[in-house]
Amino acid sequence: MEWMAWTWPTAAFFSVIAITLITFTILAIKYPETPRVGILRIETTRGDRLFITLLGSAFLNLAWLGLLSAPQWGALIVCFVYAIAVFRWV
Repeated sequence: MEWMAWTWPTAAFFSVIAITLITFTILAIKYPETPRVGILRIETTRGDRLFITLLGSAFLNLAWLGLLSAPQWGALIVCFVYAIAVFRWV
């Protein structure tokens, strides 16, 4: 697995994704999702907002790796702030 360059930040990122998917599955079972209209002016559910967050986080992490030489932990913090914004306003 050395060729995959697994680092602690990478493992943490994918662990957070796995834990989030499990949590959202449990939430969807216990509390059915209710669509709402946010800043995008389209109806989104928790699952939609999670997808937007994960997709955006992937791009943020790729940009972080390609443009900055800072540790990847910083990208995780940026992604967390991005996730809060998406779930609040989208």
